[in-house]
Amino acid sequence: MLKKILIANRGEIAVRIVRACAEMGIRSVAIYTDPDRYGLHVKRADEAYFIGDDPLAGYLDPRRLVNLAVETGCDAIHPGYGFLSENADLARICAERGITFIGPSAEVIARMGDKTAARASMIAAGVPVTPGSDGNLKDLDEALSVAAEIGYPVMLKATSGGGGRGIRRCDSAEDLRQQYPRVISEATKAFGSAEVFLEKCIVDPKHIEVQILADSQGNVVHLFERDCSIQRRNQKLIEIAPSPQLTEEQRGYVGELAVKAAQAVGYENAGTVEFLLAGNEVYFMEMNTRVQVEHTITEQITGVDIVREQIRVASGLPLSYRQEDIQYRGFAIQFRINAEDPKNDFLPSFGRITRYYAPGGPGVRTDTAIYSGYTIPPYFDSMCLKLVVWALTWEEALNRGSRALADMRLQGIKNTSLYYEQILQHPQFRKGDFNTSFVPSHPELLNYSEKRRPREVALAIAAAMAGYTGL
Repeated sequence: MLKKILIANRGEIAVRIVRACAEMGIRSVAIYTDPDRYGLHVKRADEAYFIGDDPLAGYLDPRRLVNLAVETGCDAIHPGYGFLSENADLARICAERGITFIGPSAEVIARMGDKTAARASMIAAGVPVTPGSDGNLKDLDEALSVAAEIGYPVMLKATSGGGGRGIRRCDSAEDLRQQYPRVISEATKAFGSAEVFLEKCIVDPKHIEVQILADSQGNVVHLFERDCSIQRRNQKLIEIAPSPQLTEEQRGYVGELAVKAAQAVGYENAGTVEFLLAGNEVYFMEMNTRVQVEHTITEQITGVDIVREQIRVASGLPLSYRQEDIQYRGFAIQFRINAEDPKNDFLPSFGRITRYYAPGGPGVRTDTAIYSGYTIPPYFDSMCLKLVVWALTWEEALNRGSRALADMRLQGIKNTSLYYEQILQHPQFRKGDFNTSFVPSHPELLNYSEKRRPREVALAIAAAMAGYTGL
């Protein structure tokens, strides 16, 4: 078993990994740049090391992080999600220095991070993919030719893209001519690569992803699916496990496809295979070679601690579960509470949290790194906490979600909790009938009232007075 892990990340995922280490008797090492000096992951880890004044540079330097792991006596690095989590160089340098990378090999990361190589691997394995270019596009003329062959609309995508960036929908040849140089530019700036490819746009699909686990002994299992269709500009907002929209037959089918995909590339550790569903058609979209933000809801319905399994697999141990051991029970919903103002085009709202306390009660979980008095820095992702609810039925999960959102107090910044309350009340959502067009199709949900109860107003005034007087 691993003895000491450097967590190459920050915020709530770093806190999540610290907690897993504590339960397994493993020492945890946090890192931080100047804006994170008072971060909760720094306070909770067994050790913490400063990696520079620049907010981002230290988190994005793979060689420096591996050197620090060696210097501090760590035998492993956990990359979390974001930052270097899908960086093949970090995995490769770890291997060179004798540090265990808690994730798949550098070769697998590189292959699945290259969207055209991933498509080719899935085609070879018999996993259905959307029609598109055979590989990277040579130029605009080839893009126009492929688009004319498969028909508009099409999606122009950065080959090395991710997180909803480097992707544009084109509804006509004119659109494609305009968007082609923009995607090239965005891909170059964000991912250091100008390579792009083209796929048929599946209009208004359901976005379904399957959690898989794989060990070094060749065992691969799936932990059922998550529905990530509630999203805005390709950024997920609310995730659900299992999907209330799938039949048991569809559920079994996508699970089998995900296992087949992982086996085809020799995958090891935790990963997620993402699909688009249109009617009865299922298409492979991409594979994320890391733990997902929304792993929480899979844990809630299966009882499997995914981060614990990651560490066990990286230690060379077999999976704790066979496929027949894994069952799901009830429904879980995760709300990404972002520091954004939904009424102002979701403008980021960074700053000091004057008051925060988490909701509680049966079936409620909160993963976060914020606390009252904490200042959310403007340099990172706007997500400040993940609120997760679980219940035996879909309706009970919806009602519990509404109650938990109303219970939560997060003051001093604008956030998305009130907006999510509106989504939960929408009849179409409550029926479990939605796709990726739900958010843009219902702008009226942004017309909610921000009036607060008298007690909440009194608490806000008291918090402001305390901050002013320095109490």
